[in-house]
Amino acid sequence: MSQDMWATVRPEAARRLLLAAVDSFAELGYHGTSTRHITTGAGMSAGALYVHYRTKADLLFQIALIVHDSVLATLREALDGKEEPPQRVRALMYAFSSWHARHHEAARVIQNEMRALEPEHAARIAAMRRQVRELILAEVSAGAASGHFDVADLPGTARALSSLAIDVCRWYRPEGPRTPDEIGALCAHTALRVVGAER
Repeated sequence: MSQDMWATVRPEAARRLLLAAVDSFAELGYHGTSTRHITTGAGMSAGALYVHYRTKADLLFQIALIVHDSVLATLREALDGKEEPPQRVRALMYAFSSWHARHHEAARVIQNEMRALEPEHAARIAAMRRQVRELILAEVSAGAASGHFDVADLPGTARALSSLAIDVCRWYRPEGPRTPDEIGALCAHTALRVVGAER
């Protein structure tokens, strides 16, 4: 798993626990993972988790925050300097899809375990997800308004594009035939076809 997303997690012990949790949640599910699974995966003593995280649920929340912060930052960076709607949607979908390939384990954990978040945590993550959806909808809407896209259903089309990128984490495997960059390029091309953009 690419670890650049976790680089700001400090101290090192907290980062090791977080990465071990991602691995265990991905393999066993949140409810199938014990704190001992996590600490063993991190090579630490059984009680070490509580030095850095209040509960297992808090650890899941921290993973979700980092994941969604990374997604939002990636999408905003992808749009920087892009002006024409087709160029912006291509860049957005390339970044969104390739991100889900590079971080497939963490993304899959979040997609599968959202229901395990505590209510106040779930509300905060839901707000971040809305920001992602609104960003995609804004780009589709801008392209339709300018005449670059032929879109009959703006919210439905934006939702379809989001699903196209997110679903990558469910099937992507590093040993598969396509690299994250190749997947990003394919999804970006497909997205422009979906919005009816001219070549």
